Amino acid sequence: MKYRMYFFVPYNISPIQQAIQAGHAALEYAWKFFEKNDYKAFMQDKTWIILNGGTTNKNWTTELGISPQRVGTLNAIADNLEDVGINYAIFEEPDLNDALTAVCFLADERVWDWENYPNFRDYLNNTALDLAEYPFLKHKRIKNKSDFSDSDLLISFPKEYYNWLEKIGGEKNAFLKNLIEDKKLA
Repeated sequence: MKYRMYFFVPYNISPIQQAIQAGHAALEYAWKFFEKNDYKAFMQDKTWIILNGGTTNKNWTTELGISPQRVGTLNAIADNLEDVGINYAIFEEPDLNDALTAVCFLADERVWDWENYPNFRDYLNNTALDLAEYPFLKHKRIKNKSDFSDSDLLISFPKEYYNWLEKIGGEKNAFLKNLIEDKKLA
């Protein structure tokens, strides 16, 4: 299985700084997970994909010692990876007031190979279902996903959804596919 390392970095630092911050996060990832089989497999190819992660905020603590939820989009990505249980690493830049400047994780080919492992909508398009009563599925890569959510598709096609999940490697890969889909390179 092939792996790629994905990074999310802030939009408002220079391209060279985005790459440097990604490098810092990659070293943090290697430090934490160098013994994992997926990391060893990644080291055969060593492909990096650096994506625009939007905004970032310092992870700060109130006077009472309470750490509020981080609010930047980059911070939310890290929180979501944590919640889903995906191995990831971050880097907080000391020269930027310890702001979160990179988040990285590994994704196997079932996440990023859209041709062999399509998203759920495209998977449904390729099945033998009679889609005449589901015109929204006729369009590849619907631009406005809010018109019909993946959870609506799950309700409408539960058997197909679980078959798709098995094909792509489970809920974590489904989460990662959704996370990277339609994101722009940094």
